[in-house]
Amino acid sequence: MGSHYREGAEPSVEDIRRALREVIEVLDGVGVAYLLIGGMCAATVARPRETDDIDVFVRPDGARRALEALGAAGFATKEKDPHWLFKAWKHGVLVDIVFRSSGDLYLDDEMLARGGEREYMGVAAPHVSPEDLVVIKALAAAKHSPHHWYDALAVIGRCPLDWGYVLSRARLAGPRRLLSLLLYAESIDLAVPAEVIEELFDVVHPQPGREAAAR
Repeated sequence: MGSHYREGAEPSVEDIRRALREVIEVLDGVGVAYLLIGGMCAATVARPRETDDIDVFVRPDGARRALEALGAAGFATKEKDPHWLFKAWKHGVLVDIVFRSSGDLYLDDEMLARGGEREYMGVAAPHVSPEDLVVIKALAAAKHSPHHWYDALAVIGRCPLDWGYVLSRARLAGPRRLLSLLLYAESIDLAVPAEVIEELFDVVHPQPGREAAAR
């Protein structure tokens, strides 16, 4: 875990647990719809790894209400980027309030319906579905954040996925990035249905006449 969120010592496990509990209580208390994403979500379904920040995904029209409610609860707050991200801090723990993820992904009703309650450090909270986590992580992966790529691969390796839903999200948000991820996953012997790769390839590189020939 990093210590760049607070001068001095890293937040302890109890600091993280306490901050997570308070974030959940605040957001539930003001009725802001949200799902946990990021490292905490990946740790519950994909691979054990430590994280000392809390990533919550909210609708754009709920982001300011979430920030103001956290501020009223004693969190330090900052409007980091009006297009996608606000931040809050308490107990040395960073809270990212994400309202537009990479690839122009927004929290919507289907994501909320597919999300489920899981525990991180013994604290129950609504987490994004494994399918949405794969898409979010694949689109967020970058040179400075390669852990997103490996989180997505770990989800593929450990979770039974609704591939039809993954495809529906990938077609809209980032078919090239998802195709590259799934080809790499296949190359390291993770189970990816061939038809999923073929369909994404057709989205990225449509072949004239191929659909008619297949009939």
